[in-house]
Amino acid sequence: METASSTKSPAVKRVAGYCYQCVAGPDLFKVRVEDGVATAIEPNFDAEGVHPADGRVCVKAFGLVQKTYNPNRVLTPMKRTNPKKGRDENPGFVPISWDEALDLIAAKLNTVRASGLLDASGYPRVAASFGGGGTPTAYMGTFPAFLSAWGPVDLSFGSGQGVKCTHSEHLYGELWHRAFTVCPDTPRTKYIVSFGSNIEASGGVCGVWRHAEARVEQGVKRVQVEPHLSVTGGCSAEWVPIKPKTDPAFMHAMIHVMLFENARTRLDIDFLKHMTASPYLVAPNGYYLRDPDTRKPLVWDLKRTAAVPFDTPDTDPALEGCFTADGLELGADGEYFEHTAASVSTAFGKLLEHEREFTPEWAANVCDVPADTIRRVANEYLDHAQIGATIEIEGRTLPLRPVAITLGKTVNNGWGGYDCCWARTLMACLVGALDVPGGTLGTAVRLNRPANDRQSSAKLGADGFMDYPWNPTDKDNWVSRPQIRNANRTLVPLVANSAWSAALGPTHLAWMQQVQGFDHFPEPTQPEVWFFYRTNPVISFWDTPQVAKTLARFPFVVAFTYTRDETNHFADVLLPDCTDIEGLQLMRIGGTKYVEQFWDQQGFALRQPAVAPQGEARDFTWITTELARRTGVLKNYNKAINKGAAGVPLKGANYDFSLDLEQAHSVEAIWDASCRAASAELTGGTEEHGLDWWREHGFRTIDYPRLQWYLYPHLVDNGMRFEMPYQERILRVGTELGRRLHEAGIDWWDRQLGEYRALPEFHDFSQLIKDAVISNLGGHEEDFPFWLLTSRSMQYAWGGNVSLQMVREVAANVAGHRGVIMNPASARRLGIEDGDLIEVRSPLRETRGRVVLRQGIRPDTLLMIGQFDHWITPTAKDFGVTSMNSLVPMLLDLTDATGSAGDIVPVGVKRVGGGQ
Repeated sequence: METASSTKSPAVKRVAGYCYQCVAGPDLFKVRVEDGVATAIEPNFDAEGVHPADGRVCVKAFGLVQKTYNPNRVLTPMKRTNPKKGRDENPGFVPISWDEALDLIAAKLNTVRASGLLDASGYPRVAASFGGGGTPTAYMGTFPAFLSAWGPVDLSFGSGQGVKCTHSEHLYGELWHRAFTVCPDTPRTKYIVSFGSNIEASGGVCGVWRHAEARVEQGVKRVQVEPHLSVTGGCSAEWVPIKPKTDPAFMHAMIHVMLFENARTRLDIDFLKHMTASPYLVAPNGYYLRDPDTRKPLVWDLKRTAAVPFDTPDTDPALEGCFTADGLELGADGEYFEHTAASVSTAFGKLLEHEREFTPEWAANVCDVPADTIRRVANEYLDHAQIGATIEIEGRTLPLRPVAITLGKTVNNGWGGYDCCWARTLMACLVGALDVPGGTLGTAVRLNRPANDRQSSAKLGADGFMDYPWNPTDKDNWVSRPQIRNANRTLVPLVANSAWSAALGPTHLAWMQQVQGFDHFPEPTQPEVWFFYRTNPVISFWDTPQVAKTLARFPFVVAFTYTRDETNHFADVLLPDCTDIEGLQLMRIGGTKYVEQFWDQQGFALRQPAVAPQGEARDFTWITTELARRTGVLKNYNKAINKGAAGVPLKGANYDFSLDLEQAHSVEAIWDASCRAASAELTGGTEEHGLDWWREHGFRTIDYPRLQWYLYPHLVDNGMRFEMPYQERILRVGTELGRRLHEAGIDWWDRQLGEYRALPEFHDFSQLIKDAVISNLGGHEEDFPFWLLTSRSMQYAWGGNVSLQMVREVAANVAGHRGVIMNPASARRLGIEDGDLIEVRSPLRETRGRVVLRQGIRPDTLLMIGQFDHWITPTAKDFGVTSMNSLVPMLLDLTDATGSAGDIVPVGVKRVGGGQ
C-alpha cells in the first residue's frame, strides 16, 4: 500500500488556447492538464498587457473542461435510419464509420454537382447555416475554404443571427462610420446613455473589465434606458423604465432639447460645418443642390455670400438659413432638375424643421417617461461633452468628447432601428463625439472591404462621404432574380455583397418561403443538402414549431454535432468534431473588433489540442479535407487555403508557404504553413515560426496604433465627412428600389420602402408592432396587454453550453433564469404569486413557465431570459424554462427596410397552476 509521501505526483502541463464562443472574444486562456486529462481552465497571464483583460476569460470558457468530458457528447458518426422526420419521430440514429459517413455525404454532393449547382429556381442546391456573429469560423478549421471551392452555397437560412441581432446597427453603422457594431470609448468617456445595451451580460470579460474600471477610475455615469432592470441596469447610476420599443421618441426628444432648448454654442459648430453634411444645400425635390459643372453639393459660403462646392477652400459654410441659388439636382435613375434662383435650405435647416415638434412633453406621452427626465438626460449629455477639449494620442491632437450613446438588441433592429441608429449617430455629431476619443466608436467592418481594419475600408466616394458598396438599384444592374432564398441583394441595398451579406439579409424570408412563396419571386425550393454547425434554429429562431416542420421536409441534412439537439433531430448524418480544447486552428486577434475588444496589439493566437479527442471525434480540418478529396474539389480547396480562406494568406511579398494544390494535406501541415505565414506577416518576412513554436508560445502580436481606434483622423486626412444628418443617398436608393420592385410587379415590400427617407419618419413603433401581429393573426388588443421581451444571458449566449451542469449552476445565481419575470403589482391583479405556473399567449400560440416576481420590470412588460424550451438537448430539456421564440411570428409586416425584426410580441397571461 502506497503512503502519501510515496504517491507519484501527476504530470502537469499548461496548454495555451483561445475562447471565441461569443463575439465578445477572442480571449486567451491556458488549459491545466494532469496526466493527459484537462482539469481546469486558467487565465493566460502571458497575455498581461496584450489582451484588454490581461488574459482573463468569462464563465463560458471555464465550462470547457466539462464540455469536453460531457457524457452526452456524440462521439461517433451516426446516420438516420427512420426516413420519416418530425418532432415526434425517433430518428433511429445508429453509429457508422467515418468512411461510411463521408462517402454518404460525398455521394449526395456529387449528385448535386452532376445536376448543376443551381436548381430550376436559380437557387444553390447546397445550403449552410452557422451560429451567431461568425464565431463558428474560429472552430471549423478550413471549412470556409471548402465552401469557397464548392461554388454557390445558400447561407439564407438563419438561426437568429443578423435579423434578431443588432442588425440595423450593422448596416447603418457601416454606412455612416464603418461601425459593424458600436461602443463607447470606455476608457475615456464620462457619460453613457445606454438604450437597452446589456454590456455587462454581452460584453464578455473585456467589456465588464473596461466598464468596471471606468466606473472606479474615471467616475463614468451610465444611464440605462430599458423596460426591465437588466444586469447592466443594476450596475448603472440610473435606470429609466421606458415603454418597450419607444426609444426613438426619447431620442428625438433629446435631439429637440439639444437643438431648441440650448444655445448653438453648446454644439460643436466647427465639427458640424466641416465634418458633416449639415451645411449642404437641399433643393426643392429633396436632393442636394449641386454645381452644374462638377456636380458637387453646394454650401452657402458666408464669406462670399454665394453658393460654392462643399470642398471649396477657405469657406465659412452657413449651418442654417434659407437662400436663393442656382444649381442642379440629381434624383433617382439619373434624373436631374435644373434650378435658377431656387429657394433652398441647409441640411441642418431641414433637421431643425424635422425635430421641432418632438418635445420632451410629446415624448413623455409616447414612451411613458417623465419629460423632466428626458430633458435632464439630454442636458447632462451636453454638460459632459466638453466642446473644445482636446487630447493627444500618439503625438496627434484630437478632439476629446467624453459622451456616448449605445443601443441594445431590439432597439437597433426591426421597426424603429433606423430612427435609433440615426439619432444615436446624429447626437454624437452634434457635439463632435463621433469616432473621437471619449465618444461613440465603431469597432469593425464586415460589409465593407477590406475587412481587416476600418481605415482601409473608408475610401473617399462621391459628395465627400465614404464610398459604400450598395447593392445596385439602377435599371441595368438591379439583381431582379434572387440569388439566394432570402433575396438579400434584391431587397436590401444596404446589405452589400460581402461574405457576410447573405447571413445579414432577411433570413426569415427563407424560412417563410418554405411555407408560402412570394408573388413574382422564383418558385420556393428546398436545399438538397444543408450543413449546419454550432447553431440550433429550432430553438433560437422565431416561430420555432414552424421551423421544425420546415426542417422535416429538408431532404438531406448534415449536422456537425456536439450533443443531440432539437435541430440535429432532423439530420440524416451526425459528424462529431473536436471540441474547443481538442482541435487545431490559428485565428487573428487584436486591433479593434466587436463589443469592447480594443487592443494595443494585433496578431494571431493558436487553438491546439490540450487533450486527445474523445471517442471518434475528428478535427474539423481533417473532416473538411476529406470532403474536398471525395467531392473532387481538392485543388480549388487548397487554392482557397493559399489565398487566406483559413484565416491567413500563405503567400506574401517576400514569403511563400503555399500548399501543393494536388495533394491532400494533413491537419498539422495546413496549420504549420498558416503559422509560418502568420509569423512572416507579423515580421515582414524576417521570421517563419512553425507550428511547434506556436504550440509553445500560444500567440504572437505586434503593436497596433491606438490612433486606429478612431476613424476621425483618417477622415480629416482624406477630406471626408460623416454623412449626417441628411440621408440623400438613402432617399435616392430607396426611390430606385421601389421603381424596380414595382416594375417587377412586387408590392409586398412597400411598407419597407416607406423607411427610405432622408430624415427618419417617426411612428409609434410599439403600436405598429401590436397592430401588425393582431391584424395578421387575429385577436383583440385588450387580450394582449403585456409586452414580452428577452434578454441575454452571459452564461449561455452563443456558447452552445446549455447542456453543462456547471453553467447551469452559475446561471441559477442570476435572477430570472428559472422562469418568466413579472412585476409584482401586475401579478397581484391577476392573482399570480411567485413560482406559479402561468400561461403566456400571443396571437400565434401559447407557452407555459414559472413566474419570477421582480420590482425591476415595468408593469406592462414580461421577460424571458435567454433561449430555452429545449426538448432534446441533454440537461437543458429538464430545465422546465420556456422561451419567447415559439410565440413570435415571422411576418413581412414586422420586417423593416434592412430586413430585420425584433424580439418583441404582445401577450396575455393567466395563472394555470400553483408554485412548485
